[in-house]
Amino acid sequence: MLFNSPQFAVFFVVVFALYLVLDRRWQNRMLLAASYFFYGSWDWRFLSLIWISTLLDYFCGLKIDGSANPKTRRAFLILSVTGNLAILGFFKYFNFFSESLAFLLEGAGIPFHPVSLSIVLPVGISFYTFQTMSYTIDVYRGEMSPTRSLPDFALFVAFFPQLVAGPIERARHLLPQVLRPRIVTREGLAEGGYLVLWGLFQKVFVADNLARLVDPVFAASPPYNGAEVLVALYAFAFQIFCDFAGYSNIARGLAKCLGFDIMVNFRLPYFSTNPRQFWQRWHISLSTWLRDYLYIPLGGNRRGGPVTYRNLAIVMLLGGLWHGAAANFVLWGAYWGLILIVHRLGGPFWRSVGDPDSSAASRVWKVLRMILFFHLTCFGWLLFRAESLPQIAGMAGVLLSGLHPGAYVGWQFDLFRMGIYLAVLLFVELWQYRSANLEIPRTWPAPARIVFYLVLACSILILGVDKPEYFIYFQF
Repeated sequence: MLFNSPQFAVFFVVVFALYLVLDRRWQNRMLLAASYFFYGSWDWRFLSLIWISTLLDYFCGLKIDGSANPKTRRAFLILSVTGNLAILGFFKYFNFFSESLAFLLEGAGIPFHPVSLSIVLPVGISFYTFQTMSYTIDVYRGEMSPTRSLPDFALFVAFFPQLVAGPIERARHLLPQVLRPRIVTREGLAEGGYLVLWGLFQKVFVADNLARLVDPVFAASPPYNGAEVLVALYAFAFQIFCDFAGYSNIARGLAKCLGFDIMVNFRLPYFSTNPRQFWQRWHISLSTWLRDYLYIPLGGNRRGGPVTYRNLAIVMLLGGLWHGAAANFVLWGAYWGLILIVHRLGGPFWRSVGDPDSSAASRVWKVLRMILFFHLTCFGWLLFRAESLPQIAGMAGVLLSGLHPGAYVGWQFDLFRMGIYLAVLLFVELWQYRSANLEIPRTWPAPARIVFYLVLACSILILGVDKPEYFIYFQF
C-alpha cells in the first residue's frame, strides 16, 4: 500500500475517523492493528519478522533494566543486537556475502560454489531493525527506561507512517508519545496537511517525472554519451532527493495529523558546501544513528587522526552497505568515506576559504562551493544508481573524456523538461534556505498560500505520474 495510492487515502481516512472517537489506550491498539494491516498489505509473511524483533527487544529491554549484574546486562544487549543483525543479514546480505566469498576464493585459485537462496527482501527491514536496536542500546546506556506495555512497544516498532522508509526514530523520542495522551489540533492538521501535500508534490510530480529522464539512460547499453549521462545524473540527484524527502514529509504529515511528532529527515542538503554539512542535512535519522551507535563507540575523533580516519571509513562503508547488498553501494560508501577524510585532512585550508564575512565576494564564493560540492555529490549518485561496476566505469569514462553534447539529440528539450519539474521546488527551497525555515510557505499571506497549494495540487493531479510508483528507499 503506497502513500501515493487511492487505497492508502481510504485507509488513512478510516484510521483517522476511528482515532478521533477512541481514547489513548484504544487509539494505540487500533493504530497497532492498522500498522500491521498496512505492512501486511505488502506480504503478510513478513509480519513474523516484525513480531520476532518486537518480542526480542521488548524482552531484552526488560532484562537489561531488571538486572544489576553487568555481565547479564551485556549478555542481553548482545542477544538483542546479534538477533536483529542475524535476521537483517540473512534476508538482505546472505547471497551477497556468499557470492563475494566465492569471488575471493576463486581469485586465490580455490574452487568454491556459492550457495544462493531465493530470498525476498522484506520491505523496510533495515529501517525497523535499526529502530528497535536503538531501544535496547539506550536502555543499556541508562538513557531511558523500558516500557512494560508490550502493545505500546509494538506500536513504537510498527507505527505505519514511518515503518517502511523512516525516519529511523529513537525510542526515547517516539515511545513517550505512544505512552501519553495525544490531542488532534487544528494546528497539527494544518501542518500535517501541508507536509503531506508537499511530500506528494515532491514524489508524484517531481521524482516520478524525473524518473522518465533517468531510467532510460541507466537501462541503455554502452557506448554512452557524456552529456546524456550528466543530464541523467542531475535528474537523478533531484529524483532521489524528492522521492525520499517526499516520503519523509508525508510520514511526518500523517503523524502530525494524529498528534505525533517525528523527526525531520532532510534539511536542504543540496545547499551544503562540504561533506560534513551534507550528512548533517541528508537522511539525518541514519547519519545520526551511525554517529551515535557506531562512530562514537569506535572512538570518534578522540584518538587522533589515523583512528578518526579509520572510523570515518568504517562508518561510511557500513552506511553504504546498509543501503543494499551490492558492490556499487560499498563503492559509494567508500567514496563518501574518502571525501570526509580529505575534508578533515584539509581542515585548516577549508576554514581559511570559508565565509568570514557577509560581503558580496564571500556570498559568491559560498555559491561556487555549493555548486562544486553538488557535482561531487552527483558523481556519488552515479556510483549509487548504476546497475553494475562496468556501467560505472563506462559512464565515468565518458564524463571525464568529454561531454560531446552534439551527439545527444534532444538534450535541450530534456533540460527544459527538468527545469519545468524543478521550478517550484527550487523556488520554495531557496526561500526556505534564505529564511532558515522549512515551513516558510505556511507563513505566507492567505491568498499566496491558497495559490501555492492549488499549484501543488494541480501539479500532482494533472501533471503528476498517474500510476502510483514505488519509493526508491523501499528496496533498502
